[in-house]
Amino acid sequence: MLRLTVSGPPGSGTSTLVKGLCHNTGWKSANGGNIFRDHAKKRGLTVEEFSSLCRENLDVDRALDVALKSLMMDQSGPEIVESRLSGWWAEGLSIDIPRLHISTTLEERGKRLMRRDGGSYEDNLDRATRRHIDDSHRYMELYGIDLNDMSPYTHIIEADDMGESEVLEMVLKILGVRF
Repeated sequence: MLRLTVSGPPGSGTSTLVKGLCHNTGWKSANGGNIFRDHAKKRGLTVEEFSSLCRENLDVDRALDVALKSLMMDQSGPEIVESRLSGWWAEGLSIDIPRLHISTTLEERGKRLMRRDGGSYEDNLDRATRRHIDDSHRYMELYGIDLNDMSPYTHIIEADDMGESEVLEMVLKILGVRF
């Protein structure tokens, strides 16, 4: 049964947070990015090819979101769903749970992506900027969702100056979990 959604842009630390939450609570999680990769694999496509297909055919993207919403409503589904729009979906489905958004500046995401993926800071910053712009346009076109609108989230965590353990401790407190 769903207990929490975690959203945020790539490089904000959502996956690291979810890993820590699962370790501390024993909960299971689902990741929208993994669902995306699984659908690409089922079609025999690379992630890049599948991403292009989603841009060309918005119905493919919509089908992924339908699958994610179905998972969120499944009573035997994971306790945590991590995706860019999971907070929006939980609000729209009237699922009364904490909906977290991990917020970081583009500059911080560039640094984190550089540490995680390698490459130069400038290349990672450019990649993060382009992805934010592309995602913003796509979600506005698909659903009328403005990624800068934080209204669906119950908690917004400004994580630029926080370490992994600090974010995890804050979220465990929000959830009322002893650590």
